[in-house]
Amino acid sequence: MKGNIEERACTLAAYIIENRATVRAAAKKFDISKSTVHKDLQDRLPGINRALYLQVKEVLEENKAQRHIRGGIATQKKYKSIRGL
Repeated sequence: MKGNIEERACTLAAYIIENRATVRAAAKKFDISKSTVHKDLQDRLPGINRALYLQVKEVLEENKAQRHIRGGIATQKKYKSIRGL
């Protein structure tokens, strides 16, 4: 997935939209860094496909709004497993 940057940006956007995925999940799926995902989606995609960018931006904003909840759940699971509850 290293070749065509425009194609990679569109593929990443489509994956995130279809799966409501996080940047971290997309990076893991395509074996690239989170920084590359951000660069492709935030900087490159608006110039390539504005409509796709607006759709993926919506999903990323939703993920950002839920981030603190996911972190709290992960911490809760961590401490429950430590205490053996």
